[in-house]
Amino acid sequence: MYSSLPKVLHRLGGKPLVSWVAEAAMAAGIKKIVVVIGFKGHLVKRVLEGYPVDFVWQKAQLGTGHAVRRAYPKLKNFSGTLLILSGDVPAIKPRTIQKLAGFHQRQRAFATVLTARWPDPTGYGRIVRSKSGDVLRIVEHKDATPEELKIREVNTLTIAFRVPPLFQLLSQIKNKNAQKEYYLSDVIALLRKKNKKVSALLLKDLIEAQGVNSREELAKLRKFFEK
Repeated sequence: MYSSLPKVLHRLGGKPLVSWVAEAAMAAGIKKIVVVIGFKGHLVKRVLEGYPVDFVWQKAQLGTGHAVRRAYPKLKNFSGTLLILSGDVPAIKPRTIQKLAGFHQRQRAFATVLTARWPDPTGYGRIVRSKSGDVLRIVEHKDATPEELKIREVNTLTIAFRVPPLFQLLSQIKNKNAQKEYYLSDVIALLRKKNKKVSALLLKDLIEAQGVNSREELAKLRKFFEK
């Protein structure tokens, strides 16, 4: 973002990005919201002051899997559906969150990935499926083979998991990848190895999956919000 401000605090439609996500979760009826904070997290806490959320710190930036593990103390007594939302994907709608949770529960899945088909999937994790259409794994862009890079169906970074199995598996993921990070998406392959059900729900409205990783992407979303 070429900015000293945490990415999730850049403003869109009069509010920080993370506020849109928190409010969507609240409107969807989510009972408990845990916000993982890191870089200049005290500023994020200040922005979300008054919201019904708990905070946990991720001091070392070791990836999405590590971030979710940091939330375990707040969720160790929880059993049910845990939704992972990204603070830099602000256009997600409450009804989409509800639809994902409901679909996940009806499927009796251990994980359900909200996917999208991008015209240009550069930068996104690809959804690798079997010939019969089953989700096998998610491969991050930097780790994908030339053949996998041709896949247009991607991980939107919004995933429903069954808890407590998720936290048991998070301790098994490795950081043997291009970025030396613990990827939350690696849990999908672990579930498949254990013959646990993984589902996917295709998102039709691509704007809901639009993340913000640059000023250009923020400008694109700003035009949508202005409409």
